[in-house]
Amino acid sequence: MTRKDRQRRIRGKIKGTRKRPRLSVFRSLKQVYCQAIDDVKGHTLAHAQGVDPEVVGKSVADALVKQKVKIGVFDRSGYQYHGKVKVVAESLRKGGIKF
Repeated sequence: MTRKDRQRRIRGKIKGTRKRPRLSVFRSLKQVYCQAIDDVKGHTLAHAQGVDPEVVGKSVADALVKQKVKIGVFDRSGYQYHGKVKVVAESLRKGGIKF
């Protein structure tokens, strides 16, 4: 089973809204990307990218707190929940986002 298969299966079950956006994480070989997505309208509410996953999660959390969003749905995009993906999730929680 490929990562894309897992990603499709996960995204079939979760949906982001304005008050509860989907927090999508993508990791490349060099950087980590995180977006807060409203799937109903198809808009990105906040995004960040960088080498340090903790900084990426913190900056997305800060942007969402400014928009008065406190709850989200975490989308690990088919990756295992460890390493960089886990660090992004923990920094989002430290920033005040619950999921």
